[in-house]
Amino acid sequence: MIQKVKSYDPSNGDLIGEVPATSAEDIELTVLKAKTAAKHWRGLSLNNRLSTIQNAYSAAEKSVHNLAELLSKEMGKDIRRSTSEVQGTILGGPYIASNVVAALRSKTIDGSTLEYKALGVAAIISPWNYPLAMANNLIIPALLAGNSVIWKPSEETPLIAQAFFDIIKTGLPTGLLQLIHGDGEQGRILVESDINIIGFTGSQATGKDIMSRAASSLKRLVMELGGNDPMIVMKDANIEAAARFAVASSFENAGQMCISTERIYVDETIADEFEQAVVTIAAQYTIGPWNMDGVNIGPIINSRQHAKIIEHIRDAIEKGSRLLLGNTDNPKFYIKPTVIADMTSDMRIEQEETFGPVVCISRYSDINQAIARSNNSSYGLGAVVFGGIDAHTVADQLEAGMIGVNQGVGGSGDVPWVGAKHSGFGFHGSPEGHRQFAQVRVVNR
Repeated sequence: MIQKVKSYDPSNGDLIGEVPATSAEDIELTVLKAKTAAKHWRGLSLNNRLSTIQNAYSAAEKSVHNLAELLSKEMGKDIRRSTSEVQGTILGGPYIASNVVAALRSKTIDGSTLEYKALGVAAIISPWNYPLAMANNLIIPALLAGNSVIWKPSEETPLIAQAFFDIIKTGLPTGLLQLIHGDGEQGRILVESDINIIGFTGSQATGKDIMSRAASSLKRLVMELGGNDPMIVMKDANIEAAARFAVASSFENAGQMCISTERIYVDETIADEFEQAVVTIAAQYTIGPWNMDGVNIGPIINSRQHAKIIEHIRDAIEKGSRLLLGNTDNPKFYIKPTVIADMTSDMRIEQEETFGPVVCISRYSDINQAIARSNNSSYGLGAVVFGGIDAHTVADQLEAGMIGVNQGVGGSGDVPWVGAKHSGFGFHGSPEGHRQFAQVRVVNR
């Protein structure tokens, strides 16, 4: 088991800090503390829990700038995007909490009362690409439901998690929210410990491992397991709008986003014009570190992911794709804006989640072919269609939890963040999602 979790600046590989890894013995003690904290917390009213969390988050408002800078240094995204994530987490926390409270209030159906009670101890295992936002979306409903929380952030972003935790915990009862650090080994120990529910965002492989380890004790699971999102561009689509969305969605967060557009299927009658528009837009993007002016694409999180993206690009070229922008000779920590045409179904870049700043395009002559290829994946997080009158008909045939018609996926307000097929097991967001962190109880009086 590792002794230290070291954090590196992905833009240059420099060590920026480290935290002690949590030992197996300390994880066991953490769980015991969480159980003690949960006993008192679950006895408080929803309004008391809400006010406690709102006060804890308000204490963090003065730290937005420092947290954003640390997030940029550790994860690599530019300061504007980091600031947006930190503000969304801190200022949006009370908003999420209010929605959760509304969802968890008791209600009466035909004389029976439905109550939403605490499960016990929740383990939240969060990713590195949105290290605060994705954790926050799971932590808040878990706490409001009356559970205590043990948070294990990604080993790639331990410093921003620690900094945020150190601020928030001061406004919460002792042991209610605890933090452990480590890699997959600490994660496995936590999953197998005496906890009650696991909220996880990450890879399919890790999700399946968690599910297997949780099975013997029938732990509750809420998991989002990535995506390989398709986009269909129909012949009557607004080509300029479709091209701008394709590039923005593929390049956002250096392509390191679960709902990033990974596969684009465009009608052959407009393909030349669409490809030209995509290249023109993509060529305007600039790579660089978080504090460089004009940067659109930051570094790739680590050398393993960097190598994987290059392997996907090379595999596509070797199998006949055209490289319209970019090349395989990329800087050490970055991937240049890349556009690939003539993607085929045997390429890794179509089959797997690339997670990099690459626009991948394929032409189709039959819309049913485009729909079939879009659905030919174990993933099913998001899917997008750009088109005219028949776009909604096409969208209705796509196998994904979130669909966008002439826009991105995900809605405004308190709507579910949900994946279909192997992209999701349970979901969060919306009243139905918030209630997954609680035990439903029917009381007849």
